[in-house]
Amino acid sequence: MTKQMKRFENKVALVTGGRSGIGHAIAHRLHDEGATVITAQRRKDEEFDWIEADFSDSQTPNRVIEEVITRAGRLDVLVNNAGMMQEAGVEETSLEDWERNLNVNLTTPFLLIKAALPYLRKTQGSIVNTGSVEGLAANPGHAAYSASKAGLHGLTRAVAVDHGHEGIRCNAVAPGWIDTELNLNFIENTSDAEAFRNDIARIHPVARTGSPEEVAALVAFLAADEAAFITGQVYTVDGGRMAKLSLP
Repeated sequence: MTKQMKRFENKVALVTGGRSGIGHAIAHRLHDEGATVITAQRRKDEEFDWIEADFSDSQTPNRVIEEVITRAGRLDVLVNNAGMMQEAGVEETSLEDWERNLNVNLTTPFLLIKAALPYLRKTQGSIVNTGSVEGLAANPGHAAYSASKAGLHGLTRAVAVDHGHEGIRCNAVAPGWIDTELNLNFIENTSDAEAFRNDIARIHPVARTGSPEEVAALVAFLAADEAAFITGQVYTVDGGRMAKLSLP
């Protein structure tokens, strides 16, 4: 990485769910561009400074932010990436499961943002939320997940509107099919993995699925100072999938 690409030198970034998948790619991208990166999740991060965090506990977000400040003294970038997805329609989703999905995917980002705002004011910081194309449309059997991601998109706009005058920006990325380890394992466990890969490539105008690094590149741009006039936006990262009408 060249000197001029060190957009996050002397800045501190918190990435929730930064140990794997899209979060791992985001943590790496921010680190490569100079940031001090701290991740937060249940399992140990072998690469970055990390905070053990069970985001099903409503006390965790405030504790995580306080720990970041204790360790690093400041916070410049908050990436709300941790999430969960349950395969179930409305009738099959219990109230307990519904509340767990919304708690992890929507309430936790709300609480993290709430706790982080005093510190982001000091640094004129940036928030990037990991939403989903399922916050814009829905796959079958994803009732709670789709609702929670649509809510996260709405929260993104609300934070941008309420705190833009303080120099705090808030945007979201909405990934489509991304080749995370979880998704790749899902494909390999289908009855015909090659056929599945061909079928899913066909629904994308770019004729392929995406990589975590491609999502991370957009997150880094939105978090950087060069995006200073961009806030309250939800950016779809889906290879054109949402732009393509299905065949009759």
